[in-house]
Amino acid sequence: MSEISLSLLLALLLSHTVADFVLQSDAWARQKQQHHFRARSLYWHVGIHMSLCLAILVAFGVPVRDALIGTGIVGLTHWMIDTLKSYTPARRVSFFILDQLLHLLVLVVVWWWVIDGSTLPVAIDVSLVWQPRTLLVALAYLLVMRPASVMIALIMRRWSEGVDTRGTLADAGARIGMLERFLILTFVLSHQMAAIGFLLTAKSVLRFGDLYEDRDRKLTEYVLLGTMLSFSITLTLGLLTRYLLDVL
Repeated sequence: MSEISLSLLLALLLSHTVADFVLQSDAWARQKQQHHFRARSLYWHVGIHMSLCLAILVAFGVPVRDALIGTGIVGLTHWMIDTLKSYTPARRVSFFILDQLLHLLVLVVVWWWVIDGSTLPVAIDVSLVWQPRTLLVALAYLLVMRPASVMIALIMRRWSEGVDTRGTLADAGARIGMLERFLILTFVLSHQMAAIGFLLTAKSVLRFGDLYEDRDRKLTEYVLLGTMLSFSITLTLGLLTRYLLDVL
């Protein structure tokens, strides 16, 4: 893949990001959600995408005919995807991710066609996915997410009934735990152990005020106990995974 081809792809992705998140207001998004394909903002939004896409393709020396066809594909598919998304529940993460993946897929296909991807010397070895090292890392990340949350919840159940959690967000603790375990495992596998200490310190500081002023001490101890348990499980699994990666 040439440097100019990669630059074109990045420019198309950049234009999509600017058009979707910088040049689209919340009012436009609400209007699309309310009026669907009849929303005037939908057509302004698609027009901005097409204008940026066409400008980039022409700037990179793509023939005008190909640039117009590629821009038309981007505009038509963007209109279809956004129209379908307007009929889905608003502010759902799953639909947002699916929407963005479809847009990005279209951009990659158009880019591939514009640069005549059939001639690119790209070799993808699918067998790499099934190698033991790849499967081991995937298994480790999977285990520190939901399975670890279930095990921690079972261990902490004996203390959970005596803790007042009415002032906390629903399921926030579980989500925070998943994110912190994901980060810890990433730090361990990338040999960045110092970053784990920083993460633990940052989380402890958030609870220091309650502990210092003796407000809801049970909840504070409950959170710290859960944190230490989460860190211990992930560190153990991460170090074991790193050892097995060295052996394999």
